[in-house]
Amino acid sequence: MPRASSNLLIAVLLVGGATVRAQPLPKVQPQPSSMTPAQAMQLNGLPPELPRAEVMPFEAAVSRSLSRNPSAAVALEEIARARGVLEEVRSASLPTLSANASYTRLEQNRVLAGTNTIVQPADQVNANLFLTVPLVTPSRWVQWQHAKDQVEVARMSAEDVRRQLALSTGRTYLGIIAQHHVVEVSQRARDSARAHYQFAHQRFTGGYGTRLDEVRAAQEVAADEAQLQASVSNLARLRETLGVLVGVDHPLDVTEDVTLPGAPSLDDSLKDSLSLRSDVQLFRGRLHAAERVRRDDWADYAPSLLLTAEPFVQYPPTAQLPQYGFQGQLLLSWSIYDGGLRYGLAKERAALVREAQAGLEGGVRQAQADVRAADEEVRRSAASLKAARDAAKLAAEGLSLTNLAYRAGASTNIEVIDAERAARDADTAVAQAEDSWRQATLDLLLASGRFPSH
Repeated sequence: MPRASSNLLIAVLLVGGATVRAQPLPKVQPQPSSMTPAQAMQLNGLPPELPRAEVMPFEAAVSRSLSRNPSAAVALEEIARARGVLEEVRSASLPTLSANASYTRLEQNRVLAGTNTIVQPADQVNANLFLTVPLVTPSRWVQWQHAKDQVEVARMSAEDVRRQLALSTGRTYLGIIAQHHVVEVSQRARDSARAHYQFAHQRFTGGYGTRLDEVRAAQEVAADEAQLQASVSNLARLRETLGVLVGVDHPLDVTEDVTLPGAPSLDDSLKDSLSLRSDVQLFRGRLHAAERVRRDDWADYAPSLLLTAEPFVQYPPTAQLPQYGFQGQLLLSWSIYDGGLRYGLAKERAALVREAQAGLEGGVRQAQADVRAADEEVRRSAASLKAARDAAKLAAEGLSLTNLAYRAGASTNIEVIDAERAARDADTAVAQAEDSWRQATLDLLLASGRFPSH
């Protein structure tokens, strides 16, 4: 077939509305194969609006997550458990008092053979109080102090859990704001594509346009609708995630007027990260506790001295025990050789100190790196946001000019669709750049230890 004839045939097929049939995929709502783009446009998708949810300000969401989230509750219970262990350990250094009593009944009095002398009466009562007073117990004293250190470590660990929880809540909250913007952009893009489709459809039905223009416009509407529904789905998931973080049984929505504190300078952030960050403080607390345990090795070699006192009642009195009595003892205990146990403990404690020291060095290094990276990210994301906003303005102006040119017959349908996509992508980029800038600011506040506020 000559090339000119083939080109003419292709043009006729495009204008006349011939369609290429592809292998159909399973659909939620099947459409007849003869449905035109105009009929497809009449099918309404799911509404882009989610059910109304409770709106919570940023500070309230972070505060409630720190008080109601299960992770925060578990961290507080760990402090309570450490305090309970402290009382258990402390009890070994304090006096103890116990009472004992016994009653014995025999079938009869036991007498000396051939006499009436009672050697063991049928009824016997014995009662005593037993008091133990630790006078000198160095090993117990140092264990008491070690338990106090563990309470402080548990408190620092709870602060670090709160820090991580606040970060997750803040990120999710800011993510919902950004996702709202993405939904708005997707909805505007869908509406703009629908307006373009309506114009292309009117031109085609009026005999001025082509079926190809109409199909392309309808395809763009469907693509924008798919992106809109995906954006709404992501928004629903983020709202549910925020509800879980805050500790409620329903989704939460956000306010749009979130104002984060101003980002501190790099020098201030570097200094604050060493004094305010809860993870750095936790590393220091672990090192302090490990060093104290190692320094207290001497207590394992020290003797202990206990005082015991026992008043008693014996009825009837015996040859060995009067009716009322009292006895006391001083007990000195000193372990001379224990098979090398204390030497092994000393090596273990030294290794724990080295591990804690390495952890602190790594934590400080990571904190400083976080500050520098977040500071750079704030500056770069601010510049990116400005450029994205400029690009969005230009893309919107380009779309407006392209639509005017298309309606005047000076541009093609492809140019309109490209301009719509460019405007949609530019607006989406603005929403993403805004979120990146907010997230970077939050990262810098967290890296410097200023979030959450103390």
